[in-house]
Amino acid sequence: MPGSPSTPEHSTPKRVAYFIVGLIVALTGGLGNGLVTANILNLQGALGAYAYQMQWLPAAYVMTIVSMNLLLVKFRQQFGLRLFTEAFLILYALVTFAHLYANTLSSAIAVRAAHGMVGGALGVLGLYYTLQAFPAKHRLKGVVLGLGFAQLALPLARIFTSELLELGEWHGLYLFELGMCLLALGCVLALKLPPGDRMQTFEPLDFLTFILFAPGVALLCAVLAQGRTAWWMDSQWVGVCLAASILLIVTALAIEHNRTRPLLNTRWLSTGKIAKLFLSVLLFRIVLSESTGAVGFLQALGLNTDQMQNLFVVVLLGSVAGLVVSAITINPATIHRSLMFALLLIAAGALIDAHATSQTRPANMYVSQFLLAFGGTYFLGPTMVAGMGAVIAEPRNLVSFSVMFTMTQNLGGLLGAAIVGTIQTAREKYHSSYLVEHLTLLDPNVAARVQSGANAYGGVLTDPVLRSAAGVARLGAAATREANVLAYNDVFLMIAVVAIVTFLWMLVSQCWTSITTGARRLVGPVHDAQTAMSIVPITNSEPSNDRK
Repeated sequence: MPGSPSTPEHSTPKRVAYFIVGLIVALTGGLGNGLVTANILNLQGALGAYAYQMQWLPAAYVMTIVSMNLLLVKFRQQFGLRLFTEAFLILYALVTFAHLYANTLSSAIAVRAAHGMVGGALGVLGLYYTLQAFPAKHRLKGVVLGLGFAQLALPLARIFTSELLELGEWHGLYLFELGMCLLALGCVLALKLPPGDRMQTFEPLDFLTFILFAPGVALLCAVLAQGRTAWWMDSQWVGVCLAASILLIVTALAIEHNRTRPLLNTRWLSTGKIAKLFLSVLLFRIVLSESTGAVGFLQALGLNTDQMQNLFVVVLLGSVAGLVVSAITINPATIHRSLMFALLLIAAGALIDAHATSQTRPANMYVSQFLLAFGGTYFLGPTMVAGMGAVIAEPRNLVSFSVMFTMTQNLGGLLGAAIVGTIQTAREKYHSSYLVEHLTLLDPNVAARVQSGANAYGGVLTDPVLRSAAGVARLGAAATREANVLAYNDVFLMIAVVAIVTFLWMLVSQCWTSITTGARRLVGPVHDAQTAMSIVPITNSEPSNDRK
């Protein structure tokens, strides 16, 4: 297709080189955001920002990566992907370098926005480089691996970023990000992709759609990122931003709906098959937010990143295993089975985590998190292949597919985090009120627990009243901890239910498709026979009056 590189035959050493460059470029596209996501608490202290302010960092990344995909596809079709990627890699490197000397939250947000602008290009570029490493008969495997490499960035970032923080606090993270950016730029300049076809694609109305769509998506990202912190019903600006977002996006879609050559083909996106595909991806991203909830659960128990490194190694191994198995078993004819298998793994992992207690430690979550990581990378390749089949049939819908796939992946992640955070907060308040309601000093067990907590301060506090108050405070902290544990269990159970419901929906949908397809095959021959009989001339044994 125009904008894509050609795929000539390469020697084995060159195929290996393309594979390595594809891995580096794809990891660069994901590691920048992964470093921030994995160290959001550490960056908060280093930048001197409040918790709600730090939520702008991942939001800024999603704002730009979703919006730029509107223009990215057409830009590479008209000017080539290489020009776009090299230009934005240089811009990204300059912004990251400047941030090392700015030391402010606003400059950090600018870096995340710049990374989002180039992140979409790096994801596609990593896929194209990986495809060059595979011959035609194994190219589907290249699609799965090229897409999955970026999914390894977050577990990788959580494994080794503690050492980077020890070297130079947040400067260590951004120096590493700058180094990866320069390494990717050098690889892209040293080993170029084969040339491809180009065509004139841009139209004036494309930019009008972008002007409306980009701020609409940005406002929606702001709502999803800040809603659970500012709380949905308590902050007026959240409702104003959501209303403005809906207005801008709907206006942009209305313009596209009535165009002859739309940037976003709304009619194609609203067809049953494509709508079900993107809904499935969105639900997948929501249920995969369970891994984020698991990290939050362990942090609520007082564990830090260093104490969870073995767990992140297990998650990385699960991600790699899911990626390899998906690449080996990819088959367009059995994609629905692959997706349903991934959902079962995710549901099983979430159900295991739903039985966590305050004594749960990372070692107790190895199996569940391995299953979730395996299912998370296993589903991505088949989903992309299912959508690309429809795009190859109608290449003009490439922009629409690219934008919607990016939206469901990135906005789905923000939406999943917002849902997990909101439910966890609401359920924690419920469980906390229930537990505190039943804590009374008239209960001998409660009185004994308060006395035990007070005795722990015997060597520090001589006043018995202060010791008793300290014992009550200690019991209150324990009640809050248990309320958080129960709330996270509710979250994990909810995610398991969503995964099971999605599995059942896909199963019923697949069965209905098989039934209707079989009915058409049975009716088709009968209808053909009736049609053939209706056009066969009827002859009589006696001559007609006309012939007489």
